[in-house]
Amino acid sequence: MNRICELFGIQYPIISGGMVWCSGWRLASAVSNAGGLGLIGSGSMHPETLREHIRKCRLATDKSFGVNIPLIYPEIETIIKIVIEEGVKIVFTSAGSPKTWTKHLQESGIKVAHVVSSSKFAAKCEEAGVDAIVAEGFEAGGHNGREETTTMCLIPAVRKATSLPLIAAGGIASGEAILAAMTLGAEGIQAGTVFALTEESSAHQNFKNFCLQLKEGETLLSLKQLAPTRLVKNSFFKQVQEAEARGASAEDMKILLGKGRAKKGLFEGDLDEGELEIGQAVSSINKIQTVKDVMNGLVCDYNTALNNAKTMPAF
Repeated sequence: MNRICELFGIQYPIISGGMVWCSGWRLASAVSNAGGLGLIGSGSMHPETLREHIRKCRLATDKSFGVNIPLIYPEIETIIKIVIEEGVKIVFTSAGSPKTWTKHLQESGIKVAHVVSSSKFAAKCEEAGVDAIVAEGFEAGGHNGREETTTMCLIPAVRKATSLPLIAAGGIASGEAILAAMTLGAEGIQAGTVFALTEESSAHQNFKNFCLQLKEGETLLSLKQLAPTRLVKNSFFKQVQEAEARGASAEDMKILLGKGRAKKGLFEGDLDEGELEIGQAVSSINKIQTVKDVMNGLVCDYNTALNNAKTMPAF
């Protein structure tokens, strides 16, 4: 049996990203109900808001679901406490050392996966005793690794560095891409962009509609002085580029970024001044669908690609 499916108790090894302002209980429960693993994105939630989403998600699905926790969250101890109190069984951590909370979470019966952007950090995950690793290439939307390693290069490197169950992320929005990731050594995939643009995503409709028009090259890794983030090229993005070109300091960039930029763009739909985070795979998406339709499409296209691969000639 597939190790990711067995670990998390799911039908398909397909996991939705725990995206800020997109991954609330509606999206997470819909992915879980469709056979994957839905994640609630705690990074944009106050602690009691997270508690509410966990409870609503549990009412909306009897399947496995989890919570994504960025370890740089300012109220991290409170978030961890809530996750344990609410009986969450799966946590994906990111943006920090896996050694900090993994054992504490596991002692409460929680399976822990950690997101990395290099084989070096994958080895540290194994030392920390995580249950699975998410290797995310720089095609992904939102916060990203400084290494700028693509998914096709990252997955085989991480596979060599660790024997743990491996999940591929970054640029995966089709069944064919899932097959490619599995061929390179992944045992499951995590997708963000394709689920951010579903009906159940809590992102603003303006943002979703705008993303459907994006072409190749219309996102770029930016804000490298702070935390590399893949952004859509809008008015705010141009301000960032201009500031970086004139040698703005990290403190200057923090002032420009201010507070609530991502909320303004993703949740409130300000397409000019908001921080619009989405992955490179957005150029392949041309309609908003339900999560169920997206999942059915991914599974069907994966199986078709797999059958086609069997007919390919040997060299």
